[in-house]
Amino acid sequence: MVIVIDPQIAGISGDMLLCSLVDLGADKNKIISGVKTSEKFLSNSTIKKIDFQKIQKHGIQSTQLILELVESVHERKGSEIKKAIIDSVNTLELSKKGKSFAVSCIDLLISSESKIHGIPEDSVHFHEASSIDTLIDVIGITIALDDLKFFDEKITCLPICVGGDSVTFSHGTMSNPASAILEIFKNSNLIIKGSNVNDELTTPTGACILSTLTKNAIDYYPSMKINLIGYGAGQKNFESFSNVLKIVKGSENDFEVDSVKILETNVDDVSGEILGNLIEKLMKKGAKDVSIYHGITKKGRPTNLVSIICNDINVNEMVDILILETETLGVRISESNRFIVPRTTHETSLMIEGQSFKIHYKKSLFKGKTNFKIEFDDLKNISSLVDKSLNETNSILRKEIKRLENL
Repeated sequence: MVIVIDPQIAGISGDMLLCSLVDLGADKNKIISGVKTSEKFLSNSTIKKIDFQKIQKHGIQSTQLILELVESVHERKGSEIKKAIIDSVNTLELSKKGKSFAVSCIDLLISSESKIHGIPEDSVHFHEASSIDTLIDVIGITIALDDLKFFDEKITCLPICVGGDSVTFSHGTMSNPASAILEIFKNSNLIIKGSNVNDELTTPTGACILSTLTKNAIDYYPSMKINLIGYGAGQKNFESFSNVLKIVKGSENDFEVDSVKILETNVDDVSGEILGNLIEKLMKKGAKDVSIYHGITKKGRPTNLVSIICNDINVNEMVDILILETETLGVRISESNRFIVPRTTHETSLMIEGQSFKIHYKKSLFKGKTNFKIEFDDLKNISSLVDKSLNETNSILRKEIKRLENL
C-alpha cells in the first residue's frame, strides 16, 4: 500500500490531517475517547465539545473538527505540553511506533522554537501552540494512524503549500512562511511552495506532525490504484479554492521505474590497473554502476567492453573521464528504462566487541518480503577493527539489525 498526502493547494494543519484520517476511516469514537482521556493531563483547559461532522467546503464534501474549549492560559512552557503528551501516550493503548511518533512531534516543535530564539529547549514557551488543541492534534492523529495501521505503510507527501504575503503573531509580523515553518521543514526532505494566497496555509503544528510522519517527498502522484480518499477541512474559508487536505490510499506497483543513460566503449590496449582506477573514478563522480566485460572483436582481437550506468546530469563528466583515462576514440550512449525494487537507506549504532560502530544499510520490500544489505565499506572497516572475517562480521551485524527491526 501507499499513502499520498496532498497539501499542494490548501497546505496542512493538525486538525486538517486529523479530519482527513477520520474521513478515510479512522474510528472517530476511539479518537474522541482518547483525547478526552488526555484532557486531564493539561491544566487550565477544558474540552466542552469535540466531534467530527461532514460539511461542504467550497463544493467538496469533507470532514471537519468541531471543537469548543474553555481555557484560562495564553502561554505555556513547551515542556508542560510535552509532559502531557508523554502522560497521555503512556495511559492510552498505543503501539510502540505510535508512542514514539507522538513524542517526536512535540520534540520537533520545541527544538525548532529553541533554535529560532537561541534559547535552551527547557526554556521554550508556546503562545499560538499553547492551547490544548496542540495536544488534541498530536494525540488524535496518533490514535488515528494507529487505528488505520498507517505506521506500517509507505507514506509520501506532495509539495506543501505555505501561502504567501505576511503573518502576524506573538513575535510580530514577518514574511510567510514564518521562521518556525522554515526551521521545521529544514533537512526534512519535504518540499514546500508558496502561492498568491495572502494567508498562512501551513501551521507549525501541522508541519511538525507531517515532518515526523514522513520523509518521502514526491513531485507528482505515483502509478497507483486508488482505494480510498479522505478529505479533511480546515477552519478558514477561501474564495478561490477548497481549504481541504486530501489523503489518498492506494496500491502501488512493486517496482519503481526510472530512466538512465548507458555509456559503452571497447578498449583493447588498456591495462588492468588503468581499468581498476577508471572504475574508482567513475563511481566517485556519481556513476550508478560500472561493468567491464572481456570479449573478442574483429580479427580475433581481445577487448574489454566498459559499460557505465549514469543519470542525464553527469553524462558529460562520465564521457570526459572515460576518454581521458582510456584514450578511447568513441563512446556509445543509449537510454534505458529500469524497474527498481523500492529501497530505503538506514543508519544505526551497534556495539561489537565492546566498541560502538555506525552501520549503514539499505532495506527493500518486494512482494511482502523485507530484505536488507549492509554497506560493504562498513563491513570492511568493522571486520578489520574487531579482527574477524567479513562473513562473521556480516553475520553478527545482520543478527543485531534483525533484532532491532523485528525482522
